[in-house]
Amino acid sequence: MILRVTQYGEPILRTVGEPITEFDDDLAQLADDMVDTMYDEDGIGLAAQQVNLALQFCVLDVRPPEGEKAPFEYSFDGKQPPLDLIMPMALANPKVTIIDQSEDIYEEGCLSFPDVRGRVTRPIGVRCEFQDTEGNLHVLEATGLLGRCILHETDHLNGKLFIDTMNKRDLQRMTPRIKKIKRATRDFLKTQI
Repeated sequence: MILRVTQYGEPILRTVGEPITEFDDDLAQLADDMVDTMYDEDGIGLAAQQVNLALQFCVLDVRPPEGEKAPFEYSFDGKQPPLDLIMPMALANPKVTIIDQSEDIYEEGCLSFPDVRGRVTRPIGVRCEFQDTEGNLHVLEATGLLGRCILHETDHLNGKLFIDTMNKRDLQRMTPRIKKIKRATRDFLKTQI
């Protein structure tokens, strides 16, 4: 089922998620619905806050087009299985540590900020310990786009948005568009009362 994606200005996007404690059919269904929504919006990641839920839960899928090499390195539980076996991926209660402090600049977007893009500097390598929808523990190490996506989504789970760390010039250039989204959100929220 396609879910409504929350937009900048909705308080949920600044809300720290609660830990996942129930690993049941409802969580598996939420993961499926979030993946469907992410694909419908042409995204590569989606956090629970973006579907109006304050949870420590997100989904991602950064597989490259068929025949292309992945623009990142990774290990999943110490191995390197084909990406098709592990993605789309649901991360419950992710705990991220930086394993390569070197930084990279990349233009990011966000489904909660339609048509807003800007350069964001992030560490290159991350280690993410998380649980799957059945509660099993996993360790994912990643660089490049996968590492960046993990950082972007786990920021969402902690109420942090990509505009908070966006390049200042890019943010200034995007400010009129961001204000327009916030006004539209304010108008939408008034109709929900």
